[in-house]
Amino acid sequence: MKILPKWLRSRFILLSLGLGVLCLNPVRAADKPDDKQPDRKGALVSIDGLQSRAPADWEEQEPANEMRFKQFRLPAARKGEDNAELVIFFFGTGQGGSADDNVKRWKGTFEPPQGKKIEDVAKTETFKVSGVEITYLDINGTYLSRFPPFAPNAKTVRKPNYRLLGAVFESKKGPYFIKLIGPADTVAHYKKGFDEWLKAFK
Repeated sequence: MKILPKWLRSRFILLSLGLGVLCLNPVRAADKPDDKQPDRKGALVSIDGLQSRAPADWEEQEPANEMRFKQFRLPAARKGEDNAELVIFFFGTGQGGSADDNVKRWKGTFEPPQGKKIEDVAKTETFKVSGVEITYLDINGTYLSRFPPFAPNAKTVRKPNYRLLGAVFESKKGPYFIKLIGPADTVAHYKKGFDEWLKAFK
């Protein structure tokens, strides 16, 4: 039997040890980052020819009734709290009341903290997006939830520390009424994405 030189034997031993480590710890495809994995994208929302893509973490749902044009579930930011909900309502061209009427109605569904007035916890502004007039309301307090909302005998459920972001989107075939509501912490978590989505319609 031919004896290998000492230097060659050392390299052979190191190579054998290296192969043994690879066998004990195989590299799996799942351990590598998948550079080809596409970014998650949210639903593309179209209103009267204008479009804006919703954030990926908004979970689109089947609208609960025909007055709901679009509906999304926004998972709770804190464990144990309610999820938030975003709904785009459309009642028909020219239907549903004016922007002022709806802002007043939305304010009426909230009760301010003790010692404050509703105007202390509500902020209203107007701006334009791609030529569309938008009236935007941000309000927080105790939400007076009624279901069904327009039923005279509907039971009112008080939900403290809630927040609503409402927008009246006065497009040509509108208006559309956009309403994001839920626990204040959860709405705060999604507010930046909501504002960016609303102002990105084009």
